[in-house]
Amino acid sequence: MPSVGHPLPRLLRYARPFRARIRWATTCSILNKLFDLAPPFIIGAAIDVVVEKQDSLVARLGFPDPFHQLLLLGVATVLIWSLESVFEWLYGVAWRNLAQAIQHEARVDVYGHVQDLELRWFEDRSTGGLLAILSDDVNQLERFLDGGANDIIQLAVTATTVTIAFFLISPSVAWLAMLPVPMVILGSIWFQKRLEPRYAEVRAQVGNLNARLANAISGIATVKSFTAESAELRRVGAESEEYAARNRRAIVLSAAFSPLIRVVIMAGFLVTLLYGGWLALEGGLAVGAFGLLVFLTQRLLWPFTRVGAILDQYQRAMASTRRVLDLLAVKSTIVDGPRRLPLGAIDGELRFEDVRFSYVPGTPVLDGLELDLPAGETTAIVGSTGAGKSTLIKLLLRFYDPDDAGGPVRIDGEDVRDFELRDLRRAISLVSQDVYLFEGTVRENIAYGWPAPVDDPTGWREPPAERIVEAARLAEAHEFILALPNGYDTIVGERGQKLSGGQRQRIAMARAVLKDAPILVLDEATASVDNETEAAIQRSLRTICRDRTTVVIAHRLSTVRHASRIHVLDRGRVAEAGTHEELLHLGGIYAGLWQVQTGMMADA
Repeated sequence: MPSVGHPLPRLLRYARPFRARIRWATTCSILNKLFDLAPPFIIGAAIDVVVEKQDSLVARLGFPDPFHQLLLLGVATVLIWSLESVFEWLYGVAWRNLAQAIQHEARVDVYGHVQDLELRWFEDRSTGGLLAILSDDVNQLERFLDGGANDIIQLAVTATTVTIAFFLISPSVAWLAMLPVPMVILGSIWFQKRLEPRYAEVRAQVGNLNARLANAISGIATVKSFTAESAELRRVGAESEEYAARNRRAIVLSAAFSPLIRVVIMAGFLVTLLYGGWLALEGGLAVGAFGLLVFLTQRLLWPFTRVGAILDQYQRAMASTRRVLDLLAVKSTIVDGPRRLPLGAIDGELRFEDVRFSYVPGTPVLDGLELDLPAGETTAIVGSTGAGKSTLIKLLLRFYDPDDAGGPVRIDGEDVRDFELRDLRRAISLVSQDVYLFEGTVRENIAYGWPAPVDDPTGWREPPAERIVEAARLAEAHEFILALPNGYDTIVGERGQKLSGGQRQRIAMARAVLKDAPILVLDEATASVDNETEAAIQRSLRTICRDRTTVVIAHRLSTVRHASRIHVLDRGRVAEAGTHEELLHLGGIYAGLWQVQTGMMADA
């Protein structure tokens, strides 16, 4: 994934819609810190009143009586502490709500962006790695905005305010007291440069660990059947240990920061105490001013002891931010065409014109394929494994695009690349061998096929119950659904694991029926079902396929024998074409496959 520039400026650019909220949260943080820094000035003024009495600084405001001066300072104390508390509450609410808003926006943006990426991009990515970005990395960013951003702002305000006060009160003391500050800053930069790659390694390992866990849990049935629990536990343990090791390498460096900084800070405090005290004894510095400088030195330098923790949190957040923004920066190569494709205007004629395609450069799957599928008819495509049958459907749905060296895939004579992806895919109902049912009820899984309004993709509404039942009846699924414990409200489990393969297949068929697209594609839809389920699906297809362009891809030739035309693929091209009887009499590839599957001679 691309990585361009430091993640902080990129994060600020991403957060532009939240600029007003960022300014408000920042303002509250600054005001809170300014009021938090005011008590040392009150203490210095109080000392000045006690020592100087009628000649104190407060007396110059029109309060010659020392007691009245102290009362004024008391009122100021109440006001300052009250405002400090108010702005602490305000910045806490502002930063936390901002953190929630940005993490929500980032998670939704990343997920939406991932959905728009082409399938080829996913081939080299693990599900666990993507989940680590969507959950852990986004949460790390949230944690930083929840507290770390405020810490950095308040540290900067403290340094700026105290530095100005020092130089206004006693420049000679200021120069000496500020000597540790450049050392702290330079040390922070040094540590940051060395921590950044270490935390990048930590975040990368989170993805590896999540990928291992997701892989093991998804394949738990296989793990158990091969009694491989111990092996999987060792693999997860190895990934977890590597994660801990990478964290330890970062922790060793980040933990050393605060102790070193404390030594430097001690030197600054000692200079103020000794040199400032000597000036006060010699009359070169007012006692109140000396007290103020001592308090301010502590207020300036002590927060720098937290720079290590702040820096640690910052680096973790920036490593996560880089991964999130790098993912958002990935550009999809499958993009919308310029034209709409109204469903009512589709006849459904499909054509592949000299189509060439390779998953791996130099290894063609389709090599100059020429194929015509008439509108409103059922056309079958058969062939051996690797002949390119399922690839045709991926090109039709634009999961992939054909290689530039070949020709286009067309619907009703128009290149599919000219249409908006949403319109194109709304026009095609797909039922594949690998049925995916979502966690939820039978009803919800069938309703998944109900299209959202064309003019408002976000305005999806659940279809009427009678339409769901009608789709289930057409898919020969209604009877077995009623026999389930809770009928249409039965929970199917993750990936539909509580249902049999045939039941899942028929629910997928009902989902495709409910979509009611002008083009229906069955990609090995009966390959893994029993004969009874296949017969049920065949019965439903007689109704579903009527006056609809239907493409049936199958290994099992009994599924396609009644198709209007059968195309036999071999090495990425059409080797034979005709009806079932014509191909048997031809005595070629199809006849050989029929004989293997049925044990009957081609002329039988």
